[in-house]
Amino acid sequence: MVKVSVVIPVYNVEDFLGECLDSIVNQTLDDIEIICVNDGSTDKSLDILNDYASRDDRFTVIDQENGGHAVATNRGMKLAKGKYLFLMDSDDILELTALEDTYKLAEEKDVDFVLFQAINYYMDTGEYVKKENYSMNALADYVGDRVFNYRDVKDYLFDISVTPWTKLYNREFIERSGASFPEGLVFEDNVFFWEVLFNAERIVFLRKHLFKRRWYSTSSTTSGGKHFVDSIAVNNLIIKRFMEYGLFEEYKQYLYNKKIKLVFMRYNRTKDEFKDYFYEKMKEDFTKMLNHERYDDFIQNAYQYNKDRFESVVKSNNREEFEILYENAALRNRNRNLEKRVAKLSRKNNSILNSRSWEVTGPLRTVKKMLK
Repeated sequence: MVKVSVVIPVYNVEDFLGECLDSIVNQTLDDIEIICVNDGSTDKSLDILNDYASRDDRFTVIDQENGGHAVATNRGMKLAKGKYLFLMDSDDILELTALEDTYKLAEEKDVDFVLFQAINYYMDTGEYVKKENYSMNALADYVGDRVFNYRDVKDYLFDISVTPWTKLYNREFIERSGASFPEGLVFEDNVFFWEVLFNAERIVFLRKHLFKRRWYSTSSTTSGGKHFVDSIAVNNLIIKRFMEYGLFEEYKQYLYNKKIKLVFMRYNRTKDEFKDYFYEKMKEDFTKMLNHERYDDFIQNAYQYNKDRFESVVKSNNREEFEILYENAALRNRNRNLEKRVAKLSRKNNSILNSRSWEVTGPLRTVKKMLK
């Protein structure tokens, strides 16, 4: 049995694929298999894969019709034979010691998966930036080198990076959990993450930045395309997972508010040509919530701005009306925030005035007492 199976779904990444594959081929841990699933690429990606495979017998190249990232990843996972499993994105870069470092720690601690850090690489500027969402320093400080599971880190649950490429999984554990990527959706790794996390009993954190996440405008998760509407379905699937594992009641306030926040974030980042479509899907989903038995529960737990944004959708008859109501909701929220800032500054000012008053009157009282 090979030590690690690396699964790489590939679609139209000819400009980045060579650098990605080099970072896998040259790993200091060489007892690996590399399963590449070409998902109907129309550029030279398949030619690049075949060239690497002709020079390295650790490669297996699968060519299929385009079915999406989830379909390709699920197929690759089914073919994997290694003790451990690493899921690589074909436009990113893995540090050359990553598989060896995580494999050794996984063996030492006997865990379901190793969690590690990643760094952002912004192609437009050439910058490498460590951000908290991929560094997870608060979690790292809390767990140290201890083995833990989700019950041990409830205060940090939503600070864990959901991305599969910040983890080395025990492959048999993944099979036992039944976790797979929901097909036909973008942002599907969110759903896979929660399925895996709720099944894992033994996790360990490796405080090393071992993965470089490439950011560029045409990436599927940054392009603002029609598929951004998938965030609606993904959020609903996440809530469903929490319900299935009996954790929804405990986290419902966060989940309700996160759903509204993320949907609007994706709407704002969607290209104008797809916003009508996004609005219709959002209206359809929110109307179901309006008529659902949990609607009152949602209203009780939603923050005011999220209630206002929700109402801007369900009360509108078309996108134009929605945009006006949404803008009004945003203005009301800004006013509330300004009022909070004014109140905070007022309290701070009063505290300063009271402090200065004490400085003047305190010594005077002392002098008066001495004169008596």
